[in-house]
Amino acid sequence: MESKIAQSLNLKYHPVAIAWSDDKPENALGFKQGKWGCVMWLLASAAKGKVAAFDEKTYGCWGGGVGLGFGNQYLNFPGGIECFYHFLSSGNDNWEKGRNMAEKLESVAGRDFAEKFRHGEGYMNSPELIKKFIDKLPIMEAPKKYVIFKPLSDIDPTREQPQVIVFLVDPDQLSALLVLANYGREDNENVIAPFAAGCQQIGIYPYKEAHSERPRAVLGLTDISARNNLKKQLDRNLLSFAVPWRMFKEMEDNVDGSFLQKETWKALQAP
Repeated sequence: MESKIAQSLNLKYHPVAIAWSDDKPENALGFKQGKWGCVMWLLASAAKGKVAAFDEKTYGCWGGGVGLGFGNQYLNFPGGIECFYHFLSSGNDNWEKGRNMAEKLESVAGRDFAEKFRHGEGYMNSPELIKKFIDKLPIMEAPKKYVIFKPLSDIDPTREQPQVIVFLVDPDQLSALLVLANYGREDNENVIAPFAAGCQQIGIYPYKEAHSERPRAVLGLTDISARNNLKKQLDRNLLSFAVPWRMFKEMEDNVDGSFLQKETWKALQAP
């Protein structure tokens, strides 16, 4: 599928379609079972023209399993979900179960993970707040075996309908997408920016929006860990903009006659 939006924005990277399927594409990239990996690495690969696939045993990391729609994989975090509450906040060195698990991890986990496990990532003030954050996540089970990432140009909309289209954009392109998201709406609050993992901002949050009466786009790649993981694969000044399929089609239909064909946008694109 050729996208009017992508052409108008002069994107460097392919928009990425996220789809559910019971069939794994031939030669799809993916993680090996039991091996750690960041979902956003494979988003970057799809944005460069590759196809990737995940299932409930090959989602890369616990947050990635949650973000892609494979249920509450935080329950499988070393030491259980309570250790994850501490991991994401103040660390596991300050309670007995956490310290015991940290000692066990020393010989099997990498040094970086072991240090973060002990001392925490500091993304929220306390384990109690992390629990409340996770309790409010739109955790779900995808209805198909695989979650597929592929370039939008590989999609035939007469044969498959993705759940989400993800754009990787610079500040100017992001500005245009935000305007376009509101262009045909009766209000001006049609983009959300939830605090979440980068994979959750392209997965479960836009999945949730896709099933709402009036879907909204999801601004993402504000996850510092995800940005750190991507800094060698993509340009540093990018954010993600995830659009539920129904909203994407609405936005595509609104390109003709819009600001994207007017002089102000053309002037902003000029060197």
